[in-house]
Amino acid sequence: MEALLTSTSTVALAEIGDKTQLLALFLATRFASKVSIVLGILAATLLNHALSAWLGVEVAHWIPESAISWVVGSSFIAVGLWLLIPDKDDSEDNAMLKYGAFSATFILFFLAEIGDKTQIATVLLGAHYGSIWMVLLGSTIGMMLANVPVIFAGNWIMDRINANRTRQLACLLFLIMGIVTIATPLLQ
Repeated sequence: MEALLTSTSTVALAEIGDKTQLLALFLATRFASKVSIVLGILAATLLNHALSAWLGVEVAHWIPESAISWVVGSSFIAVGLWLLIPDKDDSEDNAMLKYGAFSATFILFFLAEIGDKTQIATVLLGAHYGSIWMVLLGSTIGMMLANVPVIFAGNWIMDRINANRTRQLACLLFLIMGIVTIATPLLQ
């Protein structure tokens, strides 16, 4: 249950102001079918984060047990600091829009998520918890919690959310997770 809740909250917070959230806003302004956009994001997230959680679990098997808390904890701290850097929307000139709402969303979202903060977080969460399914479920719920409202009420929501404060909160959450991950084996 901890893997589910932590994955949901960290991914949802990390997604606020992220390039994929900006992409969701962009797609919502370009396509009338909001449900197709939501389903495209869901499909892309499930595929991308399933691969990411699996990779995290597998990588954790390669790292010596004594070093895993340091590697994962340090990575959480690095992602937390990375969250302080705002993303820019680079989706304006894209030929994928001709394929329809679902296909364009699936392709663009999947590609934009590669190497993104939330994908890296999912890999780390997979490595930390060793649970592909709970991390996948949590990270997908977090992604949808952050993006679905933007699709349906994007401009109104984005005008009312302080993206800098949200990034700072997400950074703090990742820093705490990193410190706890490093400290836990030392305290045992």
